[in-house]
Amino acid sequence: MGVDLQGLADAVARHGQVARVVIAGFAGSSPRELGADMLVWATGQSGSIGGGALEFAATARARAALGQAGGADWFARYALGPDMGQCCGGAVSLLCEVFDAARLQALNRNGLDETLGLFARPLPHSSAQIKASGAARSLGLARVIDRARAQGLPPQAQMCDGWMIEPLQRPGQPVWLWGAGHVGRALATILAPLPDIALTWVDTSAARFPAEIPAHVVALPAAQPERLLPHAPQIAQHIIMTYSHQLDLALCDGALRHGAAAIGLIGSASKWARFRKRLQAMGHSPAAISRITCPIGAPSLGKHPQSIAIGVAAAVVHNTKRVASGERVATG
Repeated sequence: MGVDLQGLADAVARHGQVARVVIAGFAGSSPRELGADMLVWATGQSGSIGGGALEFAATARARAALGQAGGADWFARYALGPDMGQCCGGAVSLLCEVFDAARLQALNRNGLDETLGLFARPLPHSSAQIKASGAARSLGLARVIDRARAQGLPPQAQMCDGWMIEPLQRPGQPVWLWGAGHVGRALATILAPLPDIALTWVDTSAARFPAEIPAHVVALPAAQPERLLPHAPQIAQHIIMTYSHQLDLALCDGALRHGAAAIGLIGSASKWARFRKRLQAMGHSPAAISRITCPIGAPSLGKHPQSIAIGVAAAVVHNTKRVASGERVATG
């Protein structure tokens, strides 16, 4: 989670002026986590702060801020029960900022630190007071930034002394999906929107991919897909589900030799029993072979392509969090 500068710039280029609404804080229940955001423009929106009455109200207020001359940004606290008529017992604070091309160009002079990977700026109701004080930043903000610099990590999204601090979105954890059949297509659709994942999708020809590739997915047709394995980062998760058992075996062999954070193989228990024997005959130790998870997904969900994809996607997302913490995992 973080500020997606490229996505924001693309939206501004398409729509001219865009309001970004972010969850800046909450107490009790919240429909989304700190830093969750959405973009709103005159005729549409993308992203989500949780849906429901809160998002509906925030969208209307954000859209009303578009086109206003100065002072369009706003900060508001919503009590979900009394204000929204919801059963949740929480209160959510929202920050809305209106961006156009000029404001984006000025970000480097106003709180954007791409080296450290953070975006810090005064909240609208604090801006005048902070400017009047003449302080470049508060003591609390300085401490947050200094701690982040010492750790080599951007800070988490938070409010501090009248400032909003957010990390910049970094490249996602690489996931390589091998195969564009029914399950591959369903899985790509689920994984593509997730900001923590960078999806590369491989199959033997361009004709095997759908006419429309999901946004942010890199599709690579290759007559011999296994030859692409050396180009995959060694921290990548590999999900192998091609039309060919022979190709699946070659990919398992190549992924084990190249190195991977996790390897998952679609198939039955009998397929996996044969693969284990063949991989051992190819020189892989039982310990290495055990790093491959087969079958993948959640059998209790059924064998429909979407059902399989849901189970695999859940494991990929879970593993992504664990890989980010430095663990070696298996794709279940």
